[in-house]
Amino acid sequence: MTNATPGANSSPSASATIRPEEAAHFGKLAAEWWNPAGSSAMLHKLNPVRLGFVRDAIDRHWNSDPHGLKPLAGKTALDVGCGAGLLAEPLARLGAAVTGVDAASENIAAARAHADGSGLTIDYRDGELDSLGLGQFDLVTAMEVIEHVADKPAFVAGLARHLAPGGLMVLSCPNRTPQSRLLMIGLAEGVGAIPKGTHNWDDFITPDELALLLAGAGLAMGNPSGIAMSVTKGLHLSDNLALNYIVTATHGG
Repeated sequence: MTNATPGANSSPSASATIRPEEAAHFGKLAAEWWNPAGSSAMLHKLNPVRLGFVRDAIDRHWNSDPHGLKPLAGKTALDVGCGAGLLAEPLARLGAAVTGVDAASENIAAARAHADGSGLTIDYRDGELDSLGLGQFDLVTAMEVIEHVADKPAFVAGLARHLAPGGLMVLSCPNRTPQSRLLMIGLAEGVGAIPKGTHNWDDFITPDELALLLAGAGLAMGNPSGIAMSVTKGLHLSDNLALNYIVTATHGG
């Protein structure tokens, strides 16, 4: 459950993780975030795949009924890099008390407006995670975020500080492979399927690198699942980690 003591997890000496240029890039996309045919169309295709993994991870971690409608009832969730709420809203519908954090104030404004229109109560904040005085959460998610931050060890350490004992973390990230350079940057950004300038291939993280970052923050990484693309299946969970992957983490020991 949440430790809601103000400032309990803030770290005044923590490194800044937000890159202003990244926040500005995504802030410009805020108005179209919820348009499945707009600039975030790829996220709308990706979100059901991520949600399937998250739901399965929740059921396994807390031994919940896979057919239950509210497996997160009585639990708290923190979505870091929440954008305009594509993941935060489904987590709220699964029963969680959700807090969403994003670097771009424009995204938070769009997220609040959409949640209000959907009748959902979600606590949205903009700014550096460690400066917001939030407590600990049962579930912490950060989807397609770590490749955009300035200080990756500091970012992961911040996530770990906000994960309650016995909690579950879920992260996704593009893998740094020749395939991801070709498909995600060369092809997808080249034809406009992903807004140009969204990714820097050198910032992509391999599963081994992510495991080391998590271990440095006292977390143990689960087995990653690939997010692959095919003509017949579209985006889907796979054993192929070459393009993108999603993974759980828990407190080690």
